[in-house]
Amino acid sequence: MNSQFNYGTEHLTIGICLDIASGKTKGIIGAEAAARIKASWQAVAEIVHKQIPVYGINTGFGPLCDTHISEKDTSTLQQNLLKSHSVGVGKPIPQEIAKLMLISKVQSLAQGYSGISPATLNRIIWHIDHDIIPVVPEKGSVGASGDLAPLSHLFLPLIGLGEVFVKGEKVPAGKVLKDNNLEPVVLGPKEGLALINGTQFILAFAVKAVQRLNDALNRADLIGAMSLEGLMGSARPFDERLHAIRPFKGSKLVANRLHTLLSESEICNSHVNCDRVQDPYSLRCMPQVHGASRNAWLHLKELTEIELNSVTDNPIIFSATDTISGGNFHGQPLALPLDYATVAAAELGNIADRRCYLMSEGRYGLPKVLTNDPGLNSGLMIPQYTTAALVTENKTLCFPASADSVPTSLGQEDHVSMGSISGRKLHQVIDNLEYIQAIELLYATQAMDFRRPLKSTPVIEACHNFIRETVPFIEEDRIFATDINQLHQIITSGSLLAIADETAINNNINLNPNDEFGIY
Repeated sequence: MNSQFNYGTEHLTIGICLDIASGKTKGIIGAEAAARIKASWQAVAEIVHKQIPVYGINTGFGPLCDTHISEKDTSTLQQNLLKSHSVGVGKPIPQEIAKLMLISKVQSLAQGYSGISPATLNRIIWHIDHDIIPVVPEKGSVGASGDLAPLSHLFLPLIGLGEVFVKGEKVPAGKVLKDNNLEPVVLGPKEGLALINGTQFILAFAVKAVQRLNDALNRADLIGAMSLEGLMGSARPFDERLHAIRPFKGSKLVANRLHTLLSESEICNSHVNCDRVQDPYSLRCMPQVHGASRNAWLHLKELTEIELNSVTDNPIIFSATDTISGGNFHGQPLALPLDYATVAAAELGNIADRRCYLMSEGRYGLPKVLTNDPGLNSGLMIPQYTTAALVTENKTLCFPASADSVPTSLGQEDHVSMGSISGRKLHQVIDNLEYIQAIELLYATQAMDFRRPLKSTPVIEACHNFIRETVPFIEEDRIFATDINQLHQIITSGSLLAIADETAINNNINLNPNDEFGIY
């Protein structure tokens, strides 16, 4: 454990959130947050005792908001809420996503506007610290009063119901509590509502997407530079002066990265004076295309970080006499940028597919389908079919979920965000993108080998050599699915970017000059 984070009083970044989930950082409730939590909890108790009518504390929910609930039934109301709203279907979401839901919910509740009890909050933290993660179905949220269904499943284990993952195995929550000598939590007034109102399902998918898409963007520049070397493309379109007169942040960063990756390359320098006037768009427009996706990523990152440090349940408790029933739980602020980021991720795949096609055409001194004996061998003809299929699948996933709304709760919730679907779709597109990038890497390393004995720059050569340790040069046809899966493993493990970063550091090369594009 390297550090501590104070829930509710410190600013939670995406990087810190992921570090808490991985165990690198421990989240705690400090004295300041504890005082705020207790004051809010006591305010709710006063509301109940004085019979001040407040939505969800001593009234029913949704269209039943005018139904009065007696003081003696306020706890039962909250228990029933978790049970009745647990209507999720489908396979469980990844455990890391569920853990990010817990972490982001604690950050929201610990700010002291939700009426949660210290004991309930500490039990949630116990789940995080012991890596006992609730089983949450993937479908059922419309992102309206927040993510009601998935959050209900997330917190069923607090009351001894539902299931949890223990060392990867599903176990009934009641058994786990018994094995750890713990009693189920008895929820007090407002607590169930505080737990299941909020955007933490959407938010957790957004947090993980920011990390995954950031990696994909960094790989896009790196693999794109390798493809450019294989195609003997020009680095001139990455000149800083060109992008200074159209200064989009993403374009400037990508141009800088590509210029740095290709600086003093033997391959690039070997054809500076050739008669090739300009390259196809998939090469020379990388700063504009990759850069536009980076701009979308930056927008998602900024809004995700705002949401990570927001209070998104309802009603908000400022004091016993000052409560507001509003709409901070509505998912639209994240649904829109998640849909935008989905298009951005799909575009990285679109342009990568075009570079694969370009490398198979037999242009610029490369053999057709990147094999020395085309005809007898199909070479790298067919892997591009797979990128074409994945690109098309991604296009079908780009319809914005946030453009739709189906009224729920007997019309009380008459506009919903569908942001939960936006978040899940973005990850499906990134899944496909990672395979597309693996296939482009297969093409790029093969194309570079046809430029020997010329060499590229230290970072690109290190990445090429690293790939060749696992995937050898293609002399003749073989089962290319094996190569693709091996490259996919290299990509998803982060090892390719790690090699690039390590080589850059060792050679005093700065590939990431703008901290704004980081996750901390």
